[in-house]
Amino acid sequence: MKCRSFEGAIIVNGRQSMHSLAMRPTKIVKNSVNRDLKLLRRLLRAKDHMDAAPHEDWPISRLASVSGASEAYFARSFRDAFGIPPHRYLLTRRVERAAALLRDTDTPIIEIALQTGWNSLGTFGRTFRDVTGESPSELRRRMQLVPGDLEEVPHCFVSAAQRPHLKMAVSEKRRRTKEGRHDGRKGDDS
Repeated sequence: MKCRSFEGAIIVNGRQSMHSLAMRPTKIVKNSVNRDLKLLRRLLRAKDHMDAAPHEDWPISRLASVSGASEAYFARSFRDAFGIPPHRYLLTRRVERAAALLRDTDTPIIEIALQTGWNSLGTFGRTFRDVTGESPSELRRRMQLVPGDLEEVPHCFVSAAQRPHLKMAVSEKRRRTKEGRHDGRKGDDS
């Protein structure tokens, strides 16, 4: 085994040792920051495409072409930047959309599954449970208001929710003023 030192690095059999590479001060390259920002912009472009159409199929090849990177580099960079692989991110977005539809509509679960990009109700249910910890029907049941639930809500919130929109209130006041009925504040002689 041949061993020699070269500018602070240890060369063993023609290869630089990892220890010597780790011990050297890192050289900051001016363009690396710009390169990282450009990469992040490209990754965000792909992420925005997934956010805009989570119901569509987004294979790595399509995402990589949107971001202008190779498939392996895109997948690795996406995971490094956002802490989650692209496929898992897409599944999470689909589940979020499905949860909103379950909460806000009476659409059948099978239709929600199809609208949010799943081709199989079984896969939808299994993935939904993995992400949320409950099945779609359990979430829907839990989110539906029971008539007694409003009694637990503070009165100020209920009255604020029932308050008419400001434009409606102003137009109603103008209508009353035109008809000669005042609200007793200004110019009312009765």
